[in-house]
Amino acid sequence: MLPSIKYQKVYQRLIKTSNDKLQLQLWRSQATSTAVTAPTTAGNNIDDIAAATEEWNQAKPFEEIPTMSSWKFVSNFLPGGKYAQLDSSQLMLAFRQDMGPISRIPSLFGKPTMVVTHNPHDFEKTLRNEGIWPNRPGSEALIYHRTVHRGDFFQGVEGLIGTQGEKWGTFRSTVNPVMMQPKNVRLYFHKMSEVNKEFMERIRNIRDPETMEVPGNFEEDINRWTLESVSVVALDKQLGLITKNRNDPTATRLFQSLTDFIQCSMEIEMKPSIWKYYKTTTFKKLLASLDGVMDVTKSFVEEAIARLEEERKQGVPEKPDAEKSVLEKLIKIDRKIAMVMAMDMLMAGVDTTSTTFTGLLLCLAKNPEKQARLREEVRKLLPHKDSEFNETVFKNMPYLRACIKESLRVYPLTVGNARVPINDVVLSGYRVPKGTRVTMISTSLLKDDTHYPRAQEYLPERWLRPSKETDGTAECPHALKASSPFIYLPFGFGSRSCIGRRIVEMELELGIARLIRNFHVEFNYPTENAFKSLLINVPTIPLKFKFSDVQD
Repeated sequence: MLPSIKYQKVYQRLIKTSNDKLQLQLWRSQATSTAVTAPTTAGNNIDDIAAATEEWNQAKPFEEIPTMSSWKFVSNFLPGGKYAQLDSSQLMLAFRQDMGPISRIPSLFGKPTMVVTHNPHDFEKTLRNEGIWPNRPGSEALIYHRTVHRGDFFQGVEGLIGTQGEKWGTFRSTVNPVMMQPKNVRLYFHKMSEVNKEFMERIRNIRDPETMEVPGNFEEDINRWTLESVSVVALDKQLGLITKNRNDPTATRLFQSLTDFIQCSMEIEMKPSIWKYYKTTTFKKLLASLDGVMDVTKSFVEEAIARLEEERKQGVPEKPDAEKSVLEKLIKIDRKIAMVMAMDMLMAGVDTTSTTFTGLLLCLAKNPEKQARLREEVRKLLPHKDSEFNETVFKNMPYLRACIKESLRVYPLTVGNARVPINDVVLSGYRVPKGTRVTMISTSLLKDDTHYPRAQEYLPERWLRPSKETDGTAECPHALKASSPFIYLPFGFGSRSCIGRRIVEMELELGIARLIRNFHVEFNYPTENAFKSLLINVPTIPLKFKFSDVQD
């Protein structure tokens, strides 16, 4: 179906008023001018510099990277177009089918030209040239919300998700010591254990007494468990959302706002959008969702701050630094930073962890022998169903960690990573000038036998170290490793990797250990197309897991 004349006229008018042509000329001039100069290199080794220069001189010009015209690209997204109904993962695979393993997405509606690559060698080159303040493109609508739409609230403190350069570096260096130290995270062992016990009881109460299956909307309960776990760290408080305060309207608003944000961000960030020229309905809905996230998290954080201040007024002794919560430590540094960091934790840590948890449950349910092996490991560390976690337990769960890593390969959270390299690089034989947006698509490589032996199988063993006790009959885990370590980066790379990684890992490890110790997990339904790829992957099938009690 060809786009209508009306759409063509709208497009031509918009393209005329934008700076797309000027940007294209800029990229062409950069590619031409840099062709006669040696690319910048991170090292000083003269042989490396010579090799890089030779590679650059032998490479094809930037403008020869496969692409399509601006009009053809946009028309594919219009009603009836080839890309119109695709999710983000399908979209990236369609780009590969139409333009090849590396492509150049044209500059449109205020967005610069972008290179999309499916080559792991390109991933490494790009990430090795990210600089001290890595630029991760995207989240433009979020930055608009925090700098323009609600700039009065944020006042220049915009957090980590969308900021770049020195502003990002300053914020990250401020919160890093608090967020990344294991001893700070492990303060929450007991509180997260209480959340997990409540979650186990919720499962027992909602499952069908005959089939032992939970309702199809079990995703909502997973979201509540996730938010409750994150709030223990972000707000130093249990919200009681799993059982006691299930009808809390603020929580309902937060869940809906997060859902709308993820859905709308797919349209705004990953597809051609004219929001920079005209505030579309989808863009307005996205701003409203961010308002909802901001309002709810702001109320949660203000309540937490008020509680801490009241304790101080009542003469409650100040805790030693080693016992202070993340929120307490950040408040001591700066209230606004504490507010925005808590906001980012709640915004980025709910749906992402819920998706990861769901994928892990599906993997274990469909691979009962792996689940049984995991249960044996957990049983040694948790002798009883209600045993408490401690440092020893936390350090001795290699198979559990391997199960989580493998589930993130089978069900990745996103389509890949993105960076803006600070140096000229050669990607797949083409010159890519510094400052170019590069999107690295790994989602299809994770299940490709070329890159992962036995890629279609769920094999946590591929993440284990070879055992000294092996009798030689088991396949060496190293034989199952990826062709490149840059294919699998679920928490990002380098200094821009996920700041909440330790928190998420602890949440998943403690949660799944408690669940597997209490229940045998089954899923007696198809798992094809279990997730839809939006800004992140989200479940699309009823999660009617069967939870049968473990007898001992």
